[in-house]
Amino acid sequence: MTTTTLPGKILIVDDDMDVLRAARLLLKRHFGQVDFERNPQKIPYLVSNFEYDVILLDMNFTRDLSSGKEGFEWLDRILDIQPSAAVVMFTAYGDVEMAVRAIKAGAADFVLKPWENEKLLATMQGAYNKKHQHKDKVAPPSPATNNNSSIIGNSPSMMAVLDTAERVAGTDANVLILGENGTGKDMLARHIHQLSHRTSHPFVSVDLGAISESLFESELFGHVKGAFTDAREDRVGRFEEANKGTIFLDELGNISLPLQAKLLTVLQNRSVTKVGSNKANPVDVRLICATNRNIQQMAAQHLFRQDLLYRINTIEIHLPPLRERQEDIIALAEHFLQLYSSKYKRPVNSLHESLVQQLLQYDWPGNIRELQHAMERAVILSQGKVLQAKDVFVKNPVQETQLNTGYNLEEMERNIITQAMKKCNGNITEAARELGLSRAALYRRLEKYNI
Repeated sequence: MTTTTLPGKILIVDDDMDVLRAARLLLKRHFGQVDFERNPQKIPYLVSNFEYDVILLDMNFTRDLSSGKEGFEWLDRILDIQPSAAVVMFTAYGDVEMAVRAIKAGAADFVLKPWENEKLLATMQGAYNKKHQHKDKVAPPSPATNNNSSIIGNSPSMMAVLDTAERVAGTDANVLILGENGTGKDMLARHIHQLSHRTSHPFVSVDLGAISESLFESELFGHVKGAFTDAREDRVGRFEEANKGTIFLDELGNISLPLQAKLLTVLQNRSVTKVGSNKANPVDVRLICATNRNIQQMAAQHLFRQDLLYRINTIEIHLPPLRERQEDIIALAEHFLQLYSSKYKRPVNSLHESLVQQLLQYDWPGNIRELQHAMERAVILSQGKVLQAKDVFVKNPVQETQLNTGYNLEEMERNIITQAMKKCNGNITEAARELGLSRAALYRRLEKYNI
């Protein structure tokens, strides 16, 4: 067995103390730091506050003994918080089918208990090396990236947005980001957090559109053991996870009036009460919200609480659609070209003049997200060093047929998701990225359409 020590930081999560001690004893001889945790409810805090190179995650905790359901749920939660996390799953009840499911769901690898020491060590070292090789190959920022910002763009409209963001970042004022789908509201929220005095504390992103009404309170505010049938342990909610940091509530316009009232109570009292408890726990968070809906109009129509709107929009920032910031289109396209040519080891390194013209003429209804996906697909399929217009602007006969025969939105969504899953070979993480959805939102749609 190799005696090489890697300067890595490892987290082991298992509810069996004997397993934790044995795994830590083995791994600490080969990695710089090995932490362990018995309570999976602490995973969000640990992942948000400490950057682990590899996470060794058990698949079965207290809710079941062999299905692996809890492990998949915690894997999904980890990757929502830290999409680049390298997670190795392990269980005593695994089989080939479960291993395949784990890899497709975004795990780096899979190990069975009882493990062979050399096998476990090789798997952990492999996950570590793969993650760091990917880090080393990420393309450098485009020259068009604004100073001190991960946001690309020097158009007047984006400069105005960034100026507002930088001026408000140093305060604790609540911010409401408005803009169409795909304009980068999540990235702007992270940018504000990074510039704030809370940057050393968690940034917790919540896709409200992916949370069912019945789970809203438990997800955001937490619950205590016994609060409902499946509540076998206390759970920390997203607000408490974000304590001293920033909570970003995306798709705010999608929640119902009763849930708006519950959210308003928390914001007014600056405390959360877990489901099943009467004790209010104070929280100190910076609130950033976002929606692609006309929330002012919703308030006028009594579909959104006016008092909640006053509470969340101390500062409003409107992110312009890509068609209104044409000066940034080529810079963004070149950035994605560099990123994906490096990621997929493709020789393509420049844009043909005819492609530049078409990029500028197209109105990009899906905004930056559509441009990003188009460039990724084009780079993968490219055969030369220069990206051509035909590589990016590919007609989809399936979509044309659907459009010519009328709009069946559910059927269209089902077909698009099915195509994305086939293209990504069933990999949930890749398919969600391709579709511009969170992993949780994609899971919800997969269940809805029984895909």
